[in-house]
Amino acid sequence: MKTFRLLLCMLLCMPVMLLPCRALALEPLRDDDIRIAAPSAILMEKVTGRVLYEKNADARLLPASVTKVMTLLLIVEDIEAGKLSLDDVVTASPRAASFGGSCVYLEEGEQMSVHEMLKCITVASANDCAVAMAEHISGTEGLFVERMNARAEELGLPNTHFSNCTGLFEDEQHYSSARDIAVMSRELISHPLIKDYSTIWMDSIRDGSFGLTNTNKLVYWYEGCTGLKTGYTSAAMYCLAATAERNGTEYIAVVMHGESSDSRNADATALLNYGFARYELCSLLPEAPLPALPVELGTADTLPLRCEGESAALIPKGSAAPDYRLELPELVSAPVEEGAKLGTLTVSLGGETLAELPVVAAESVPRLGTGRLFVRLLGSLIGL
Repeated sequence: MKTFRLLLCMLLCMPVMLLPCRALALEPLRDDDIRIAAPSAILMEKVTGRVLYEKNADARLLPASVTKVMTLLLIVEDIEAGKLSLDDVVTASPRAASFGGSCVYLEEGEQMSVHEMLKCITVASANDCAVAMAEHISGTEGLFVERMNARAEELGLPNTHFSNCTGLFEDEQHYSSARDIAVMSRELISHPLIKDYSTIWMDSIRDGSFGLTNTNKLVYWYEGCTGLKTGYTSAAMYCLAATAERNGTEYIAVVMHGESSDSRNADATALLNYGFARYELCSLLPEAPLPALPVELGTADTLPLRCEGESAALIPKGSAAPDYRLELPELVSAPVEEGAKLGTLTVSLGGETLAELPVVAAESVPRLGTGRLFVRLLGSLIGL
């Protein structure tokens, strides 16, 4: 019987059907649950990207200095890619030094490190430093803006287009939406480096002679605030991308065209409070490791497994622990390539599916060579 099983496995490989991933249906936030004064807003959870509230979230609006979320994203990505160092020296051009609005009054030829420039842009929303960094990275602001638009396209932002790196100017070709800003903010805060700057309340530059105070007042008084970027012009009104984290769950609240600074802060606070009060992250992976899967005709007798896909789900706060159901074949036949889909881990909560995660091979198991296969078959025959 064992010999027959070995020979059969040489010809057959058990197929496994994988089901599409589904997400838990969270109760949507209604207008009577929360009052948002701004004409456009959204609340998104960072890890899963789940949207818990939206109001005209796809409307194309002037983003003002919230534009700098994308400017900062490109800077941080270049730093992490090794294309830029925090110690690199940036020299202010005449054009960069000419910028007004929120600025640190760079003088032509003044030099600052990338670290200082990044601090000024993030904390003080410095337009002059944003332009200086754009020129330092790409040669001209125009070329840097081309990169901004290319990155927006990569992130799948259909309602975003940039014509400058600051958001200072009114331009019909410069716009974004609450949803798009939430997506780019989510991408930015996935880089821990930015929080070294976005959580600063007060600091200084020029050897302490020039003080900086964060334009985002939530950093000072909102528990767990991690950033991120404010914006204001007379046309764009008061805009804010606010992020906050508590107990491992982080939310992004974007408010566009608020009537006042207090109003945008109140809207963002209400959205964040709602998220923290109602939902929390739940790991989709069981504490116990997945079992090894038996392998026939392979150079190894067993195959380690791993789950792919989402690692967490957003669930109502205070929910019971999820249930897990693992579907696997009894065995697989070699060869098996690393990453090959072999089964499904279904995670449920209260009878409703949270996710169906593909279970894949954690490593490759080659098929036995002809010689080793013959020896194994012969040994099985002798055993019989």
